Amino acid sequence: MLKKMLVQYRKNLLLMALLAFGMSIAILGQGYLIVTIIDRIFLQGVQFVDVLYLIGILVFALLIRTILRSSINKIGMSVATDVKIKLRVRLLDHFTKRPAIANVKRRAGERTSYFLDIVDEIDRYFTQYIPQMIQSMIIPLVLLIVIFVEHWTTGVIILITAPFIPIFMVIIGVKTGDKSKEQLTKMAAFSGTFLDTLQGLQTLKLFGRAKQQRERIKKSSLSFRDATMEVLKVAFTNSLALEFISMLSIGLIALEVAIRMIIIQDTSFATGFLMLILAPEFFNKLKELGSAFHSGKASMGAAKKLEELLEETSEPVKWGTEELDKNQPPTLELSEASFGYEQGFQSKPISVSIEPFEKVAIIGATGAGKSTLLNVLSGLFPLNSGTYLINGLSQHQVLEKSWFDKLSYITQDAYLFSGTIEENIALGSSQIHSQQEIKLAAEEAGIYEWVQSLPNGLKTSIGEGGRGLSGGEKQRVLMARAFLKKPALILFDEPTTGLDLQTERILQTSMQKLSEQSTVITVAHRLYTIRSADKIILLDAGAIRAVGTHEELWRQDKMYREMVDVQQGRTM
Repeated sequence: MLKKMLVQYRKNLLLMALLAFGMSIAILGQGYLIVTIIDRIFLQGVQFVDVLYLIGILVFALLIRTILRSSINKIGMSVATDVKIKLRVRLLDHFTKRPAIANVKRRAGERTSYFLDIVDEIDRYFTQYIPQMIQSMIIPLVLLIVIFVEHWTTGVIILITAPFIPIFMVIIGVKTGDKSKEQLTKMAAFSGTFLDTLQGLQTLKLFGRAKQQRERIKKSSLSFRDATMEVLKVAFTNSLALEFISMLSIGLIALEVAIRMIIIQDTSFATGFLMLILAPEFFNKLKELGSAFHSGKASMGAAKKLEELLEETSEPVKWGTEELDKNQPPTLELSEASFGYEQGFQSKPISVSIEPFEKVAIIGATGAGKSTLLNVLSGLFPLNSGTYLINGLSQHQVLEKSWFDKLSYITQDAYLFSGTIEENIALGSSQIHSQQEIKLAAEEAGIYEWVQSLPNGLKTSIGEGGRGLSGGEKQRVLMARAFLKKPALILFDEPTTGLDLQTERILQTSMQKLSEQSTVITVAHRLYTIRSADKIILLDAGAIRAVGTHEELWRQDKMYREMVDVQQGRTM
């Protein structure tokens, strides 16, 4: 994946190569200038003043070298930033295009770690590995050519010893990639566990399970620590080996130069000294490549995890190009439709039709498939088999935006974002609305009076997930979203469950207002709220047991009567 992405940045790579070549010239110039200055002052006895201009050129060469290296790093950071943006867009696209049912497999913390930690891990591939790879391909080659021209025996020693560095890098690199992938897997698991614990901390404390969860986090944290230490151990081993090989090689070159200068006396001071300057530069670039190679392998491990995620396939909800009338409630028809989770609930073939402006209730025991059926009707979950017709068109023919523009879905756990109440209400519509329209929606939902009592009215900020609001207040904000959007189809997953009677009455009044202009489909847990429904769908173990009005089901179905009797008994 990373190699494919590199192709898009050929111009950047070429520019880095040119800058690296410029660096090699600056390094050579620096080496020759140092040798010349030392030779003239200490061997030829030239006055210091006479070599000041050479020192000035040396400083300039060092400055040019620093600027060129900084420019290469800057290009690498620019490419890395662009790549990370593209990867996060791909991840977002992957998660949003998959049906909602597929995203249930991964916890929120785990998904977050992909967007943050794992994508950030790829940064080093472009900021360290690629820039250093380019420098280590060009600069040592230029230096080696000059070394062979000036002193061929030093070049031979380098040719014999230098290959040990890339060989060792390959051996270590394979292990690094595997260890890094393992580390990232454990980090994702730790992130998921930690976020789950934070979100459910109050529940854990109420049930006295905080200590057990703390131990679970500790175990996950230690596992992540051990994986991280394994990666660091490989990194330190790599550094030690590279230092050892390069020091041994430079020692051999120094010995060979000393023998030729002192004993054989066929090498001048200037040539020998130049070799002792250029050889460390040569091996430093290979050592830097070794360190960058470790980072690159870690990034490749992260990229492999991303690739595996992006290659995960799940049957998406297919949409077409046919637009629907936004203001006209649709006719919905399921025919021999089956649906469910890969490992879990599976429905029987279901056939049912829903006419425009009908008030429909879906009821049944826990686990009967009520919410799953509602998700199928909303278009969030795909069918395993059968057909779903919208205004006589297959769901696969309908334009996705056209469908969701006419739909509002209000559940018990619908999300409120960190921001103002006004912003959260406006989220319900893709259009831009005036403050007056948002105020009217709040009035219709019965919350404007309550909102006005807040310090900043509609501009009052709320926390992530609606923190700071009660359950009833959250649901009333969600109702205001629906009033602003004015949808033709409204789906309720019993938003009044768990609320006090007064708040429930307010929400029931709002739901009644919404039903005057829309088709309303409700998953009902409190049966007394759906007696006036035009159609009640009774589910039993993933199949439709009966369909009819309250009176019809009361007369014809024993299970329905028992459910009503039980709830009436509870409310007495």
